[in-house]
Amino acid sequence: MLRFEDPIFLWLLWIIPVLILVRFIGWRKRRAKLRRLGDPELLKQLMPDISKYRPTVKFVLMLAALALLIVMVARPQMGSKVSHDKRNGIETMICLDISNSMLAEDVAPSRLDKSKMLIENLVDNFSNDKIGLIVFAGDAFVQLPITSDYVSAKMFLQNISPSLIQTQGTNIAQAISLASKSFTQQENIGRAIIVITDGENHEVGAQDAAQMANKKGINVFILGIGNAKGAPIPMGDGSYLTDNAGNTVMTALNEQMCHELAQAGKGQYIHVDNTSDVEKALNDDLAKLQKGDMTSVIYSAYDEQFQAVGILIILLLLVEVCMMEVKNPMLRNIKFFKKDLKK
Repeated sequence: MLRFEDPIFLWLLWIIPVLILVRFIGWRKRRAKLRRLGDPELLKQLMPDISKYRPTVKFVLMLAALALLIVMVARPQMGSKVSHDKRNGIETMICLDISNSMLAEDVAPSRLDKSKMLIENLVDNFSNDKIGLIVFAGDAFVQLPITSDYVSAKMFLQNISPSLIQTQGTNIAQAISLASKSFTQQENIGRAIIVITDGENHEVGAQDAAQMANKKGINVFILGIGNAKGAPIPMGDGSYLTDNAGNTVMTALNEQMCHELAQAGKGQYIHVDNTSDVEKALNDDLAKLQKGDMTSVIYSAYDEQFQAVGILIILLLLVEVCMMEVKNPMLRNIKFFKKDLKK
């Protein structure tokens, strides 16, 4: 398994597209100046040694070397030892609503961001448990299969946004059904599905899905986020979502539906607001579940891989230095020699 000891340095990779943009702007300006000097075809004949592609190839080689240098600074490491640890815990699948209504800011900083913070704090409290993540809107898919790798769970969490699912809506039934199928096959272990939503369910069958999950021995907890007063949905450009008539769309927490879902799944309904009370309540409820022995694959004894990256950087730089920006004079002489032979 590959990981980075200092992944914060990977943000420096944004330098690459900036350099490409600067290079493109410079190329456009240079091309405009050459056109002002005269006909491009005539200039090409007057400068036979100028290569069209070599400067670009050298630039690409330098960019690749720079990107690898940034990766090397981030300290790539490879897990060289795999151990199968016995753990005593529970399995939890989290279903996170990422519909547009979750962008409402009646809970700071927003419903979605508050949910992500809540999940991150939940992961921090786990020690011997397994966790998985499902995102849903009008559709649902597994963002993170159930695992005990908490670092990966946090990484996947950062990339979640409503743009992950094009089909809008709130299909809680599909999310719960998918979560019920995502647990391991181990027996005698407590399992829980945590649904984080504002309760604006646009599809039928959510209660049936919660009841089916409970029949399998899975507790369904519902975390309702937002308030019943309603709030507008920001669009990211300072405006708010409107309907076909031009009226601002207001989204409100549907607590009644959330209560009914929790009751159907024999779990608890917990209201998420701007306080941290929900974290303690949820941890207390999860602690009541039966813990069982689980086998987890753990990568340990990570070895540094910067040496291999360093060798690649040196090879790229050697090729870049050895490559001339002008055409190879030997090849040009051979070309002229062939023309003389034809004459």
